[in-house]
Parts: sequence; structure tokens; C-alpha cells
Amino acid sequence: MNCLCNLRMFSLKTFMGLTLLSLVMVVGCTPSDQPEVGRVTGKVTLDGQPLSGVIVNFQPESGRASTAETDAEGNYDLIYIYGTNGAKVGKNSVSFRWPDGAEGKKPLPKKYTGVTDTTVEVKSGSNKLDWELTSK
Repeated sequence: MNCLCNLRMFSLKTFMGLTLLSLVMVVGCTPSDQPEVGRVTGKVTLDGQPLSGVIVNFQPESGRASTAETDAEGNYDLIYIYGTNGAKVGKNSVSFRWPDGAEGKKPLPKKYTGVTDTTVEVKSGSNKLDWELTSK
């Protein structure tokens, strides 16, 4: 009987400890820990044609980058972290690349890939930013 009582007490302590740990983890990962982000959507074209399946990357001066992959019509909606769409408010460097392993895709002009001089100011709220890339 004494052993059964100790087992119940251990289980209750374990349950309470795991519950407290879960609460701490949830509170520690709230959106309030994130910088201010602005929603960023738009369309990417290359030489006037929608650019499907390209990765759009917004890199702020400091902090986490935001990315998106364009759909069949070239539309994108940046993601900051899972469950949060947008990019960090402020100056962001913008680049484009094909996903790893993408074969047979038309090469992107160098001026739009890697570290670029293309920058944009993301504002609080909604930002619609279309990109008309040219191969020349």
C-alpha cells in the first residue's frame, strides 16, 4: 500500500512538473518576443513572365531573414517564422534563388542572387512589393 501511495505521489509530481515546464516553454515563445513585422506580398516576374518556384529572401540589417516560394503565377507571401507572415520592419536586402536541387530552371541574373544591392524598406502593416526582374 505504501508503495502504491509513493507511485501516485511520483506521478502527480511528474505531471505537475511537466505541466509547469510546458507553460514556461509556451510563454517563452510568444509573439511578443518577436520584432515588429510587416506583411509582405507581391509578384515576381522575369522579362515580363511570372517566375514560378523561385525563393524570395528578405534579410534585415540584423536578425532573422524572411522567405517565400513563388506560386505558379509568381505570387509570394513572406514568412518570418512558422505562424507569422511578414518581414522585420526596416531596411531589408532582397535576393532571389532557385530551391536547392532545382534542375532545368532558367538561370537568374547574378545581380538578383546572393548578396545584392537591392534593398527595400518594410513598413508596419501591409506591404505589396512586386519585382520585375530582367535578364539584361
